[in-house]
Amino acid sequence: MRFKTTISICLGSSCYRRGNQEVLELIKEYLSENQLADHVEFKGHLCTGKCAEGPNLQINGKEFHHVDRNAVIEILDKHFQLV
Repeated sequence: MRFKTTISICLGSSCYRRGNQEVLELIKEYLSENQLADHVEFKGHLCTGKCAEGPNLQINGKEFHHVDRNAVIEILDKHFQLV
């Protein structure tokens, strides 16, 4: 992998309650299981005002909305091309 991927997850109260607490754990597990942690900057951020579209996630600035446990794995697989 040539560049570092930046994953940013919304930890504002709305996204967190809507499921980002679970998505957060799934991303950490995914990165660990696929030996990607050294290639990813993974950070949380507070609300960006897109609560109605949450849970929200960004990968290298690309936004993903309504992220749930199934969607996050698909998003990560597609990004890292591990499918």
